[in-house]
Amino acid sequence: MAVTRLKRKDRQNHVTSRLEVKTLKLATNIELGSRSKQSKKDQLAKNNLLLDQLSAALRA
Repeated sequence: MAVTRLKRKDRQNHVTSRLEVKTLKLATNIELGSRSKQSKKDQLAKNNLLLDQLSAALRA
């Protein structure tokens, strides 16, 4: 059975999807190290701090 080459559009889609998967993996896996530490100014950090304060106030 002959091997057919992908058309240009399909090759481009293949490369794009592979790069998107790579980008998503890099974006979601936070590794230990100084470069990947969460910023104090980050909205998620602010939300977590506020939730911690509220939960501490409820316990007291």
